[in-house]
Amino acid sequence: MIRGVRGATTVSENNADEIILHTQTLAEEMIAQNEIYPNDVATVLVSVTADLNATFPAKPIREIEGWSYVPVMCMQEIDVPGGLAKCIRIMMTINTSKDQQEIAHVYHHEAKKLRPDLLK
Repeated sequence: MIRGVRGATTVSENNADEIILHTQTLAEEMIAQNEIYPNDVATVLVSVTADLNATFPAKPIREIEGWSYVPVMCMQEIDVPGGLAKCIRIMMTINTSKDQQEIAHVYHHEAKKLRPDLLK
């Protein structure tokens, strides 16, 4: 079965080091909680809000051991008035035998406000 694994985090400022660190931490937790292996991943989409452009947040995902061939793509999130600022979102499309409700979606920092119903 193909499933989506969602994750989001925020940073305090448009700083390359912070964007890389928070993206890496988020991706690694998504991988660990859902027991994801690189060969099970179809794609990883990473979006950032319009206020983040200091670096490509896909970089730390590609640097995870075994993940260099996983297709990762960055894009800009829709700039909705009043939306959460300085936010990085990740959507991993994976092959898994887990049921939809077994997927662990991961939210860090201010992004916990986005989907409190999915926090475990």
